[in-house]
Amino acid sequence: MARGAVAMIGTSVASALAALVLLPLGAVLWRAGVWPALAPGDLQALWFTLWQAAVSALLSCVLAVPVARALARRRFPGRAALISLMGAPFLLPTIVAVMGLIAVFGRRGWANEALAALGVAPLSIYGAQGVILAHVFLNLPLAVRMILQGWQAIPAERFRLADSLGFAPAQVSRHLEWPMLRAVLPGAFAVIFVICLTSFAIALTLGGGPRATTVELAIYQAIRADFDLGRAALLAGVQFLLCAAVAVLIWRVIAAPGFGAGLGRPPMLRTRGAGPWLADVLAIGGAALFLLLPLTAIALRGLPGLADLPEAVWSAAARSVSVALASTLLTVLAALALALRVAKAGRGAALMDAAALLPLATSGLVLGTGLFLLVQPWVLPAQLALEVTVAVNVALSLPFVYRLLLPEARTLQADYGRLSASLGLHGPAWLRFVALPRLARPLGFGAGLAAALSMGDLGVIALFASDQSATLPLVVQGLMASYRLEAAAGGALVLVLTSFGLFWAFDLMGRRYAAV
Repeated sequence: MARGAVAMIGTSVASALAALVLLPLGAVLWRAGVWPALAPGDLQALWFTLWQAAVSALLSCVLAVPVARALARRRFPGRAALISLMGAPFLLPTIVAVMGLIAVFGRRGWANEALAALGVAPLSIYGAQGVILAHVFLNLPLAVRMILQGWQAIPAERFRLADSLGFAPAQVSRHLEWPMLRAVLPGAFAVIFVICLTSFAIALTLGGGPRATTVELAIYQAIRADFDLGRAALLAGVQFLLCAAVAVLIWRVIAAPGFGAGLGRPPMLRTRGAGPWLADVLAIGGAALFLLLPLTAIALRGLPGLADLPEAVWSAAARSVSVALASTLLTVLAALALALRVAKAGRGAALMDAAALLPLATSGLVLGTGLFLLVQPWVLPAQLALEVTVAVNVALSLPFVYRLLLPEARTLQADYGRLSASLGLHGPAWLRFVALPRLARPLGFGAGLAAALSMGDLGVIALFASDQSATLPLVVQGLMASYRLEAAAGGALVLVLTSFGLFWAFDLMGRRYAAV
């Protein structure tokens, strides 16, 4: 592709993305006007949002450390599959995770039935404890993957040297493991904290009381229940400032451990005695049980409901797939254009890199509120529900896909940039024969990720949708609210199978095309 064409397309994508984020934000700030003081209920929502995000992130990181350490130092059948499961938090639709947790920890869930048999008082999953439990369930795998990568980044030669010097386990932890954890844990905490700040479906389903309302849920209630656009705009502005502050913090706290390079061998963490072995078995087994039980419950409860699903579920599923495919196509094209442009460096590359990460400073509900304010004077928002949902899904998915593509795009430019230029290979021919085969794997994985994120989205669609434009997550949430639990479980099973099916299909296409 010619340098001029890459620059023009990349600049256009970056400008469109910045407009998609900043124009709704401008509408929110304009509607808020003089920024009146927050009401007591809003202050409570703000406090609960910060508190639950901090507790959820802290618990996720603390519980992830022994699991990641056990996975780093043990080899067993099925280890690779279990680690792959640790990469699934973004693929699992939030509403499905909530239903699985209710099936296990709800009033008639497996856990409470076991407690009742022992004569113990039942647990309640609703309220603050339910919100935190759901966030830990979704984010513990993410924390494990991030910390496990830190352990695997320690060169094997460091552990061999420590073993030859006769280091005790406490000395290995002090000189090798703790420095890595000091570098990795702040970044993992910050990433999970911002994810929990913008969680909507969990608070909508498990929270909602006066003491368990988040800022996102308060925005939704201000628009849908009270139609108080000024209050919604004020809360959306507060939400944006929170997310922007944490997004900046993420880049400041993430640091490299500084162990130096090794020879590329996998780390060998040697342990002796039954105590460490038992601790590792309990850590891995407990994490696997915690993650798999809710998914098993969804499958068992959803299968009977598949035979008698309402027509609304299938029509909503078709809409969700259409939205996901449209979002995925636009996301992949935009991320590819930006990654190729930034990889070529030159003037403006830093600004485009910042534009690609700009959506991390906002949330779907904030974008939805701004777009609602922009279109509401001209057209009924419900008429543009699916189009707005596609646009917001593209904005929120693009940073992840872009980050997957950028390292590979830079390698491609370094290895083949000058050779392609000397051969006069550019444009569609360069894309077909040089770029796409070498970017196929991250493109396929990124497309699958974008499709799964779009399928499970329950944010902006909740603001705009009518009965004729509801997507599958919204229909499942409505079935749960009306206590049609068997139908809701069947719809949730359809949702998770479709999400994982789309991810698998796109990832498979990427791997197959890369192998050609």
